Amino acid sequence: MTGNRNPLIDGLLKLHITLCLIFIFAPIAGSFVFSLNSDRFPSLPLGSFSTEWYRLIWEDPLVWAGFFNTLLVGACVAAIATLLGFGGAYTDFRYKFFGKTAYLALALLPPTIPVVIMGLAMLAFLSRISLSGNVVSVIIAHGVMCSPFAMAIIRLRLSQMDPDLEAAAWNLGGNEWVTMRHVIIPFTKPAIYAALFITMAVSFDEFAVAWFVSGLNETLPVKVLGFLQGQVSPRINAIGSLAFVSSISFIVIAQLLMRNPESKPS
Repeated sequence: MTGNRNPLIDGLLKLHITLCLIFIFAPIAGSFVFSLNSDRFPSLPLGSFSTEWYRLIWEDPLVWAGFFNTLLVGACVAAIATLLGFGGAYTDFRYKFFGKTAYLALALLPPTIPVVIMGLAMLAFLSRISLSGNVVSVIIAHGVMCSPFAMAIIRLRLSQMDPDLEAAAWNLGGNEWVTMRHVIIPFTKPAIYAALFITMAVSFDEFAVAWFVSGLNETLPVKVLGFLQGQVSPRINAIGSLAFVSSISFIVIAQLLMRNPESKPS
């Protein structure tokens, strides 16, 4: 009831949210500003407007190599994680079996593990099977980390579906694969697309695990660490700004797809 709301509490809550947003986005805004500053060091007062740092990263083959690796890993991880997430979400939605609670706990466990421990574990495992130090190792590691995100998004969509709809399709003559194609997948399509972009965004930004397993095939976040070692490079602000725009674009697209009203089976 709006009549019982306390204006003071409402004002404090709005102030709290505003301060949290400032705390989160002020460093990002500062990175954008300094990426367009002609001065080498981020300090006030600002120098003149310049796109020099963007030109330098455009002409740097190491940055392009890192960006290509990041894009390749992100695309592969998005496809693999979404496929695994869909399978896990559908298993949770459709079947009841002994140990289902443990299954869900294990399926959703990777994001809760500290990234340093995850990176060390992945390095030890991939080294044992001679896969450490290449792009495939990063794809495997990121796929493990991103699958739970895809599973959660698709499971949320499946929870909005009437469980009897699938049984009705079976009664009308459709087998499991036909029902999957014409009922389940069309219903979950917005969530599948959203999972693709969310998992790509997570992979695009992930640094710690990629640093452990990538070897010489560094992704863009790992390249940034290389720029930080030895000297402060203004190119970091430019790279960070572009990486933030890319990641936030993936997330915005995912949010728009999740709001897509398309949900009717064909």
